[in-house]
Amino acid sequence: MLDQIFDYLHFHFSVEASIVLLILVFLEAVLSADNAIALAAIAQGLEDKKLEQQALNLGLVVAYVLRVTLLLTATWVQNFWQFELLGAAYLLWLVFQHFTGEEDEEHHRHGPRFTSLWQVIPIIAFTDLAFSLDSVTTAIAVSQETWLILTGTTIGIVTLRFMAGLFIRWLDEFENLEDAGYITVALVGFRLLLRVVNDSFVPPEWVMITAIGLILAWGFSKRTLIESPTEAVEKSEVQK
Repeated sequence: MLDQIFDYLHFHFSVEASIVLLILVFLEAVLSADNAIALAAIAQGLEDKKLEQQALNLGLVVAYVLRVTLLLTATWVQNFWQFELLGAAYLLWLVFQHFTGEEDEEHHRHGPRFTSLWQVIPIIAFTDLAFSLDSVTTAIAVSQETWLILTGTTIGIVTLRFMAGLFIRWLDEFENLEDAGYITVALVGFRLLLRVVNDSFVPPEWVMITAIGLILAWGFSKRTLIESPTEAVEKSEVQK
């Protein structure tokens, strides 16, 4: 009889843990789309495909350590609004830097350019940390089990790396995607700022997800026109 009770409790604990873990992973995937675009755009500043991949790999290793540290100290961090203010200021500074940056020949804005891998790694890590300040409250609200949150975070960082790799390719394919990504970064920055000013002003999660979805849909709405070799030669001759 006692064995049956333990089996019953173990079954329900396993089912509940699995459901919570799935929810955490889903939230990480949905809420990290804007994060992935920002990280991909930052990595693209190296203008070298091999270095871009290395920057994402090393940057997200550091980001993972910072995420785990944040989660383990979340109860303490939430007592200090200054952390959220710094996160908001940092994200809004990234957005300002993008939209006031240089434009290429097709009048497309791009982020800062880097000459060294080590310039990019800390920026990727701290950008992810700023995003994590917004999502840590959601993770804690879903579950108080530390091991579940850490497992979800581990899977989430792997998912983020995969998504950032995809977005690096898509940023070259879709004309408005980088701008769309930084608009969503601005939304997260303003959300953190509202939490500092008055928590009751913060829009619900579904509003953020809907807004991010609509903005990204616009980002994917127009493909970049790629010139054929013949058109490139003709354009060059005309400019001469």
